[in-house]
Amino acid sequence: MRLPGKNFVIIGRAGMDLYPDPPGTKTEDATNFFTCLGGSSANIGVAITKLGGQATLVTRVADDAIGRFACNQLDHYGINRAHVHTQGGEARNSLAVVETRIEDHQSVIYRNGAADFAMTQGDVEAVNYGAFDALITTGTVFAAEPSRSATFRAFELAKAAGLPLIFDIDYRPYSRPSVEVAADVYSRAGAMCDVIVGNDVEFGFMAGDYDKGLDKARELVAKGAGVAVYKMGEKGAITITPDGEVRTGVFRTTALKPTGAGDSFMGGFVIGLADGLPVSDAVLQGSAAAAMVVARVGCAPAMPTRLELDNFLGSHPGPSTA
Repeated sequence: MRLPGKNFVIIGRAGMDLYPDPPGTKTEDATNFFTCLGGSSANIGVAITKLGGQATLVTRVADDAIGRFACNQLDHYGINRAHVHTQGGEARNSLAVVETRIEDHQSVIYRNGAADFAMTQGDVEAVNYGAFDALITTGTVFAAEPSRSATFRAFELAKAAGLPLIFDIDYRPYSRPSVEVAADVYSRAGAMCDVIVGNDVEFGFMAGDYDKGLDKARELVAKGAGVAVYKMGEKGAITITPDGEVRTGVFRTTALKPTGAGDSFMGGFVIGLADGLPVSDAVLQGSAAAAMVVARVGCAPAMPTRLELDNFLGSHPGPSTA
C-alpha cells in the first residue's frame, strides 16, 4: 500500500506533558519539571513534520494558558492549527505527568472535562479534505461526545474525498462509559479504515477477548482494510495485508522510558508508506523511530528528524529476529 503524499490531516488532542527533572526522578520527589507538547495526535503530527511531512491538526484546546502553550508548541513544530479552536468555560487541556524511568514507571494523566472532547461536527465539516493525502486519528477521540460523532462525520467526509483513513487504536481505559460500548465503537471505527495500527492488547480489546486480537486484525483486513499492524512489544510486529502476513522484529536500544513509542512509530510508518517503501520496510522504519524516542527525554522533542533516523538505520546492527 502506498499513500499518495505526505500531507496529513490529524484529528485528536494536543496538551502538555510534564517530566520530573532530572531524568530518573520520581514524581513524588520532584521539585523541577521539563515541559513539552503532549497528546497522541499532536505527537504524531510532530513525528510527521520532523520527517519532512506536513500535518494539520483538528481539535479544541482550553481558552487558558495551557491551551495557549499547546498552540505555541504546534507553531514551534510547524503543525498547521487553522482548525484548532478554543473551548471556554471549565474545559481543560489534557495534562500528563510522565516519568523518565523504566523501573516502577508512573504516568498520571488528567482528562477531566477535556477540551478536545468538545470538538463538533461543525469543526470537522469546515475542513477541505481534498487538500490532504490521508486522515489519521487515534482512539481517544471516540471516548466521549460530541468528539465521537464528529470524528465519524470526518471519516465520512474524508472517504467521500478519496482519502485513506489511518487509525491508531490507542485504547485508554479512562473516559469510557463501559468496555462493551467502547469495543463496539472502536470496532465500528476500525471497519471504516484502510490502515489500523495497535498492539496485541488493543486488538484484543476490540475483539472482546484478549486472546483473539490477532484474529481481529486478520478479520479487519479480510473485510476490506489494506493494512493491519499487530504490535507485540519486544516480540516485534505482524503486518497483515490482503497479500499475506509479514513478521518483523524490533531495534534494540537502551530505553529511558516506555512512552512515546506508538506516536513515533506512526510517524515513521506513514512517511514510509508515502515514500513508497514496501509495507514491511515502512513498519521497520516506524519501529526504528519508536526505538529512538524511548531512549530520549520527552515525546515531541524526542521525535527524530529525517537525518537522525537515517543515521540510526545506517549505524544500528538491525532489527531483532521476528
